[in-house]
Amino acid sequence: MLERIRIVLIGTSHPGNIGGVARAMHNMGLADLALVAPRCEVITQDSISRASGADHLLHSAQVFATIEDAVADCTLAVGASARSRTLPWPMLSPRELADRLPGECQADTARVALVFGREDSGLTNAELQRCHAHVHIPTNADFSSLNLAAAVQVLAYECRMAWLSQADSPAPASQRADTAQPVPVADADDALASHADLERYFEHLERTLVTIEFHDPDKPRQLMARLRRLFLRARPEQMEMNILRGILSATEKAAQPGHHRK
Repeated sequence: MLERIRIVLIGTSHPGNIGGVARAMHNMGLADLALVAPRCEVITQDSISRASGADHLLHSAQVFATIEDAVADCTLAVGASARSRTLPWPMLSPRELADRLPGECQADTARVALVFGREDSGLTNAELQRCHAHVHIPTNADFSSLNLAAAVQVLAYECRMAWLSQADSPAPASQRADTAQPVPVADADDALASHADLERYFEHLERTLVTIEFHDPDKPRQLMARLRRLFLRARPEQMEMNILRGILSATEKAAQPGHHRK
């Protein structure tokens, strides 16, 4: 399970914080670190020192230009948010997030991204709207600011506890070695749509809504944000996404001048 969890840092401005995150990850058995448009050098004396023996994660970290690139292959993206937003999004506590992870990580294609924002301003609304859900660490209201590495440590700890709980749980009698039955392999049609699939759908959806004059980009009225929230909450499967894209293509064709239904 832990190998399917990716820590994504956006716009990090201090190499020491990246090193601290690497240490927090390695402490809890996480190894997939992604950096989006970092505002500092990644490999420095400070980052290596703060990593305290986990500097191999710094060297293996992938660097991306956008959040979309960093989570393209993920089936669940959760953004760390310190405050409520204008448009409410599904909100989880760290423990609620951890409780979901064993189920989320079952499929071979499953990838979970935990997304953290800039030290000074966190994640933008647009970045948070790229996430299926948000996670909020319930800190002291009088002193709520968490160091980036500390925030990662809290969520990484909950991930590890969920993994340990799963490992320590005895298998049901029907699944023990002496009575085990073959576990059916999930049909490919049941696989959840990846983040890249969803982004392609949202682009197609907006283009179609503009074509049929349902959506005016100059007066958006949060339409696309609300539709994002709807479909991200629904967690469509790959086959369902193909059907939705097909509906959009048929709608675009029907909207063309001179098109006549057969």
